[in-house]
Amino acid sequence: EVSCRRLGGGSVQAGGSLRLSCAASARAFSSHVMAWFRQAPGKEREFVAAVRWGSGRTYYAESVKGRFTTSRDRAENTVYLQMNSLKPEDTAVYYCARGNGLAYAPAEYKLWGQGTLVTVSS
Repeated sequence: EVSCRRLGGGSVQAGGSLRLSCAASARAFSSHVMAWFRQAPGKEREFVAAVRWGSGRTYYAESVKGRFTTSRDRAENTVYLQMNSLKPEDTAVYYCARGNGLAYAPAEYKLWGQGTLVTVSS
């Protein structure tokens, strides 16, 4: 099971910051990848960022590169998504997911968190 929660308020103004965390109840293995996806109203779920559990190597969508940072805390079995310089187009429900390898398609991930809403106003 994966539990996703928002650290801080879910509604911010453009330019603000938010941090999301995602904790897995089951121990993650080095081969696992923890990913973040988001889904805006009326749109398909899209890849945001991912981190390899073993190496810590990170990957980002072009739309968030330089603004978002994902990291993992192996001791806490938790991953984080730090979102800075938020834009109204970042408004979406954000999900974390665990997969067995890096993939950009949501269908490749079998374990999902419940999602948390992030609203960015202009």
